Amino acid sequence: MRARDAARAIDALRRGWAIRIVGDDGAIRLMAIEGADAVTLAAFDPAARADILISAARAETLKLANQPAAADPDQPVLVERAPWIDADVATAISDPVLDLASPLKGPFRARPLAAPQAAKAALRLARLAGILPAYFVTEGDEAVDVTVQADDIDAYDDAIHLAIATRARLPVSASETAEIIAFRSPDEPREHVALVVGKRDASPPVVRLHSECLTGDVLGSLKCDCGPQLHQALDQIADAPWGVLLYLRQEGRGIGLVNKLRAYAMQDQGFDTVDANVRLGFAIDARDFSVAARMLDLLGVAQVRLLTNNPNKVAGLEAAGIGVIERLPIILPTNPHNERYLATKRDRTGHQL
Repeated sequence: MRARDAARAIDALRRGWAIRIVGDDGAIRLMAIEGADAVTLAAFDPAARADILISAARAETLKLANQPAAADPDQPVLVERAPWIDADVATAISDPVLDLASPLKGPFRARPLAAPQAAKAALRLARLAGILPAYFVTEGDEAVDVTVQADDIDAYDDAIHLAIATRARLPVSASETAEIIAFRSPDEPREHVALVVGKRDASPPVVRLHSECLTGDVLGSLKCDCGPQLHQALDQIADAPWGVLLYLRQEGRGIGLVNKLRAYAMQDQGFDTVDANVRLGFAIDARDFSVAARMLDLLGVAQVRLLTNNPNKVAGLEAAGIGVIERLPIILPTNPHNERYLATKRDRTGHQL
């Protein structure tokens, strides 16, 4: 039930509900700033005194980098709720996209964390939920919608209970004999799919791990290379004896569609994709490739020829027990809109051809 409790807390945050996180060092009561409105916030914090919990990466922007926690951008920082910090200011504190429109002058003051383990788990929970890691927080014992243990959040792994839900024949342009297989977990709302192309034999399949990209895959965005990579990968898989495309529901390198669009807005302000993710309070790459390994395991695939320019995918699969016997590059032309994005992947995240 541990994963179920974390999943319920994720769902509650997305709905704007109050939760409590219990750690070995104490408990905190939270409401995500992103999900709060005037009515729910008044019910949660009628005295308007709840402090604000943010990541150290965000605290640095607020000139709180001298706090000890700011040495690690993933660490929590508690900002004292001054009388002038209303809901609008709290929203501006949580969302760096608003920095140019709503410059934050402060002064802001950090307070000691009463329950550091619970606070750190809260930031992880927000990232799992795909919302900005920023909360209104109190230490009261008032009623909440969901209570979860910090250890359950730390141990959350949506690959554990992943299973094949169904399969069907799916003719596609790259192969008229392809089969699509859907995977589902009771702990996670996202459903991943695999497309098996060609006739299976004893050879290791050519495999592509493709993370969902609505803007690139569906809308033809020129800001990234995701759509062209998807179609190039299908063609290369079809040219092999057999292969598998794993379509992973990990939009925006795992930060979700809304936060990816926030990162796009920050790129328009001059930040590259790496700095945009970090300023939003997320990891440079938050994807969990153990999900892909679990899918391959359920398909009975132990070794692969991996179609990727990303060495982290190789390391992620191998760490989860899948052998990568060969890395096959995907080579595509750039365009004026994605040249900087691709250069950032090469220079700052180690992508290779």
